[in-house]
Amino acid sequence: MFFKYTEAFVAIAAIDFEALVQFYRRLLERDPKPYIPNGYAEFQLTGLRLGIFCPQESHQQEFANSVGSGMSLCLEVEDLESAIAHLTEIGYPPPGAITIASHGREIYTYDPAGNRLIFHQSS
Repeated sequence: MFFKYTEAFVAIAAIDFEALVQFYRRLLERDPKPYIPNGYAEFQLTGLRLGIFCPQESHQQEFANSVGSGMSLCLEVEDLESAIAHLTEIGYPPPGAITIASHGREIYTYDPAGNRLIFHQSS
């Protein structure tokens, strides 16, 4: 059986919804649209919609231990040092050093909920 879909996007669960929305608002330097307080926020990125949602109380346990999951939000940047400076400026300096991958340089950091973000600059 085949099904059709119209698009794909990433949605991150957030028990502390407002803290995560504020982090991404500062990181991306834009407001979410739509924005439903303590419910749902969506950021329009180049090539991606990033949704943040507050799970219903009956589902919060499912998301309680998502730190260290295999998912990462990867952002390709033109200048890795500028990205690091911006992360530091908003209070989230990357905890490690720049690493060299086969496809370029990258740095890992984490949002307030512990989700991994990879900032990558192609070589």
